[in-house]
Amino acid sequence: MKKTYEIAVIPGDGTGSEVVAEGLKVLETTAAKCDFGYHFTTYDIGGEHYLATGETISDQVLESLAEKDAIFLGAIGHPEVQPGILEKGILLKTRFALDQYINLRPVKLYEGVYTPLKDKLPEHIDFVVVRENTEGIYAGAGGFLKRGTADEIATQESINTRKGVERCIRYSFEYCQTRNKAKKLTLCAKTNVLTYASDLWERTFYEVAEEYPDIETDYAHIDALCMWMVKNPEWFDVIVTDNMFGDIITDLGAMIQGGMGIAAGANINPESVSMFEPIGGSAPKYTGQQKINPIAAISAAQLMLETIGEKKAASFIEAGVAKVLREDIKDVAAGKMGYTTREVGDLVVKYIEENC
Repeated sequence: MKKTYEIAVIPGDGTGSEVVAEGLKVLETTAAKCDFGYHFTTYDIGGEHYLATGETISDQVLESLAEKDAIFLGAIGHPEVQPGILEKGILLKTRFALDQYINLRPVKLYEGVYTPLKDKLPEHIDFVVVRENTEGIYAGAGGFLKRGTADEIATQESINTRKGVERCIRYSFEYCQTRNKAKKLTLCAKTNVLTYASDLWERTFYEVAEEYPDIETDYAHIDALCMWMVKNPEWFDVIVTDNMFGDIITDLGAMIQGGMGIAAGANINPESVSMFEPIGGSAPKYTGQQKINPIAAISAAQLMLETIGEKKAASFIEAGVAKVLREDIKDVAAGKMGYTTREVGDLVVKYIEENC
C-alpha cells in the first residue's frame, strides 16, 4: 500500500494562492511519478481572515496543523493590516507552537539566473543557512517603560538557552554530513561584542564539533560574514547562526542567488510537523495578474519532499526547476519572466512528465 501524506495548505494573502497552486500542481505530478499519495487540507488564515474576524490563528487550527505531515504556506502580509500583527500572530506563533526550531535556507545559484555578484557562477554559490528559529530577539522578551514620554525606555532581550542552541548546532552538523559536499560548518555570531549570547553559541559549537571529526569547523563575525558572502560565497558550505543574524543573511543570500522569486525556505521540527514556504512576500499589487514567479513555491515543495523522505521526487522537482531557469525564463523578476505564473508551473510539470 502506497504512503499517503496529510498536507496542510495555507495560501495566505495576495499572490500566495497563485504560487501555492503551482507548487501543488508540481507536487501532484511528482506524486504520480513516484507512487505516493497525498491529501490536502486548506486553511483560511491570513489578512482577510483577520480583518473579517479579528483572529490571527486559533488554538484549534494549531492543533489541527500539528497532526499533519507537513504545512505548505503561500504568503502572509496584507496592506490593510498593521505590520507585525500577522507576522507575530501567525508566522511566529506557528513556529513557536509547533516548535519549528530550525529555519533552513538553501542559497543556490542556478544556471541561467543573473546574480549581482561579478564573475560568480553556479559553482560559487551553493550553500545552506541553518537559522535558529524559536529563540533570540524573536522570543518577544522586553517591553516599554514610560512609553510616549521624553524618558521612554524600550527593551528587547535576546533569549538563548543551552538546549535551544545545542539542538540547532547539532542539527547543523548532521545536515552538513548528509549534504556531503565540502563538509564545512561555519558558525556566525558576534563574540567580540555580544559576549554572553555569542559565548554560549561558540562554546556549544566547539563542544558538539568534537563528536563530528569529519566536519571542518569555521567561525565568522556577522559583519565579516556578510562581506564574505558577497566577495567569496564559494567559501561556505553550511552556516549556522542565531535567529536575528539568520534573518538578515538569508535575505542577502536570496539576492545573491538571483532574487526572492526563486528563494525557498523551511521551518523544521525534525521530530514533528514542518512548514515550507517561498521567501518572498504576498506582493499584493500583483494579485490576480499571474506575474509572480512561482519557482520559490515550487522549490518549497521540493524542500518539503526532501524533509518528509521523498528524496527521489524532490530531485525530479529540482531538475525541472533547473531546466526552466536555464532554458525558458527570461528573467526571474515579477512580470519579466516571459511567461505567466501558471505557465511557469506548466513548464516544470512538462519536464517532470517527459524526463523523470
